[in-house]
Amino acid sequence: MKKTAAPPPPPVDRKPRSQKQLRLFKGIALLLPFLFLALLEGALRLFGYGHDLRLFVEDSQHPGFLVMNQFASQKYFTETANATFGNFEPFRKHKADGTLRIFVLGESTTIGYPYMHNGSFHRWLQYRLTRTFPEKEFEIINLALTAVNSYTVFGFAQELAAYQPDAVLVYTGHNEYYGALGVGSTSSIARSPKLVRFVLRLREYRVMQLIGNVVASLKRTVSGQSPDLRENLMKRMAADQQIPYQSAVYQQGIDQFATNMNDFFQVLSEQNIPVFISNLVSNEKDLKPFVSASGNPARSAQAHYQLAKTNYASGRFKEAKQAYVQAKELDLLRFRAPEAMNQTIQALANRYPHVTLVDTKAYFAQHSPHGILGQETLLEHVHPNLFGYALLSDAFYESLKKRRIITTDGRPELSFAQLRQQMPITDVDSLQGAYEMMILREGWPFNEPMPPEEKRPKTIEEQLAGGLVVKQISWHDAMNQLAAHYANANNPAKTLQVTEALLLEYPHDAGLYTQAGKLAVTLDRNDQAVTYLKKAFQLENSFERAQQLFITLLKQDRPDEALPYLQYASSHNPSGFNLNELQSFVKQLVRIKQQYSKDTTNVDLSNQLAAGYLKFANARAATKYVQKTLRQDRQNPIALKLNQQIQSLKNQ
Repeated sequence: MKKTAAPPPPPVDRKPRSQKQLRLFKGIALLLPFLFLALLEGALRLFGYGHDLRLFVEDSQHPGFLVMNQFASQKYFTETANATFGNFEPFRKHKADGTLRIFVLGESTTIGYPYMHNGSFHRWLQYRLTRTFPEKEFEIINLALTAVNSYTVFGFAQELAAYQPDAVLVYTGHNEYYGALGVGSTSSIARSPKLVRFVLRLREYRVMQLIGNVVASLKRTVSGQSPDLRENLMKRMAADQQIPYQSAVYQQGIDQFATNMNDFFQVLSEQNIPVFISNLVSNEKDLKPFVSASGNPARSAQAHYQLAKTNYASGRFKEAKQAYVQAKELDLLRFRAPEAMNQTIQALANRYPHVTLVDTKAYFAQHSPHGILGQETLLEHVHPNLFGYALLSDAFYESLKKRRIITTDGRPELSFAQLRQQMPITDVDSLQGAYEMMILREGWPFNEPMPPEEKRPKTIEEQLAGGLVVKQISWHDAMNQLAAHYANANNPAKTLQVTEALLLEYPHDAGLYTQAGKLAVTLDRNDQAVTYLKKAFQLENSFERAQQLFITLLKQDRPDEALPYLQYASSHNPSGFNLNELQSFVKQLVRIKQQYSKDTTNVDLSNQLAAGYLKFANARAATKYVQKTLRQDRQNPIALKLNQQIQSLKNQ
C-alpha cells in the first residue's frame, strides 16, 4: 500500500522585530565589551592587582595622618622601573586650627637632590619658620619627584584643593624635554597635552595597568632588552639627544610646558589658593655644552661657550654673560631649560592674580661674580649646592612675607645669615651629597673620571655617608649612629645638630623634641630649649616634660609661662613631691612682676623679685634684678646683700 507524504507543518507567523527591539539588542551588543571591562576591573581590584594611584593615602605609621602615595608617580612613566619616589612627609588628615599648610611641587631640584633630606629648600624654609614662629604649627609637605615635569605638577594640583593648602610652592621646568612624558623622553606617548592627559586618566584603571604591563613585557621579549638600571636615570630617560634651538620639537616642549602650567594656575586660582612659582636657574659659566652642533659657528654651542670664556677673561662681563646664555640655548642636549621657560613663567604669573613670581634667578645673580651663574651656587647643570638651596628658600620666604602668608609684625626673625649658620645639615648629609655628585658626574653625559680615593682611615661621617650612597644603611639609622657617636664624645652641640636634623624629618616625634630641649638646656640655649620642650609637651603631656619646662622658664624669668606647666606637674606628680610651696612662690612672682612692669624704677619690687628667685637658687634671674637695682642705687644695702648671696651661690 503506497504511503502518502506527511502534510507540511503550518507556517510560523514571523513578525518583524520592532525598531525598539533592534535598538535594545544593538545597545546590549555595544555595552557587552564595557560590561566585560567593568567586571575585569572589579576582579583585578578584588584580587589586588595593580595600584591605587591617587596622590595621598592613610599613613600606616601615624593614625590620623595622610602621606604621599608611593605609587602616585607610576602613571607618569611608561616604564614603571623608572618611576621615582618622594619624601612621604605625613600631615594631619584633619587640618588643625591655626596650622599653616604648604604643599611643594616640582622636580629633582625641588626635592633637594643630591642631599635629599635637609638640604632641600623646603627644609631650610621649614627650619626658619619654626624658629621665627615657635608658637605656630607649620606643615610643609614636599610632593616633588625626580625625573618628572609639568604633567606631574598639573596632575598633582588637581587633587590638592581638598586638603586645604594655604599656599603652593612650585619650582619646575628643567625636565620638560626628558622628564616623564617629555617630548624628547623615552616615556613620550604623544605631543598633544590633551591626548597625554586622556591616557593618564585611563592609567588609573587596573585594566589599563594590566594592558600596559603586558605590552611592556612583550616589548622586552621582542627586543630582548630591559631598562639597564646600572645606567643613570638621565641616560635612561633621554631619547632624542639632539633637539636644535627653535626646532619643532624644541617648540613642542615650550608649548607643552605653557599648556600644563596655564591649566595648573587655573585649577588653583579657581579655588583661591595662592601659588608661588620660581623662575629657573642653571649653570652658565662652569659647565660646557653637553652636545654642540658642528659646522656653522652661529649655531655652535661650543663656539659661543669659548667666546664667553674669552670675554670673561678679558673683563668684558656683559658680553660674556650673553655668550654663556646663548651657549646654553644652543646646547642640543636639553637638560637645562631654555630662557623661553622663564618667559612663560613670567607671562603666566602676570595673568593670574593668585600667582606670585619668585625671582630666584635674581637672588642667584646677586651672589654670583658679575651676575653670571656658576659653581658658587650650583653643583653641575641645574642642581644648587647647599648655599644655593639656602638662597632658593630665602627667595620663597621673602615672597611669602610680601604676600602676607606669613606676617612677622616686627617680631625678631631668624636672619638669612643666622639660618646659614644654624641650619642642622650634618657632615654626613653634606658628604652624601658630594659623593652622589661624584657618581653622577662620572656617568653620562658628564663622563668625568672619579677622583682617586685618599689613602687614609675614614672618619665616622665619611663611613656613614658612604653607606648611605650605596644603600647599606638608612638615613634614620645613620643619624642615630652619628648622634650616639657625638654623645659618646661628649659633644652636645653636634648631638643637638643631629637631633634637630632628625626633627625636620620626623616633626611629630615627641621624644626627639624632648631630647633636643634637654640638649639645648645643657648648651644654655634656653629659648631654643623652651621651643622644643613646648612642642614635646603639646604632642605628649608628661610630668617630666612639664617639670623641665617650668624649671627652664623660671630660669629665664618667665613665671607667668611657667605656672601652667607647674600646675600640670603638681596634679600629675608620680614622685609625690609636694609642689604647693613652689606654686605659691611662682604665683607671687607673677603678681610682683605685673606690678613691676608698671613701675620699673621701683627698687623694692626689684629686690623682692631677686630675693624670691634666690630662695630657689635661681642665681641667673636674681642677678638680673639685683643689677637693675644697683644701676639706680649703687649703695642699696638689700641689693648688696643679695649680690653677696648670689656670688656665694655661684661659688658652691
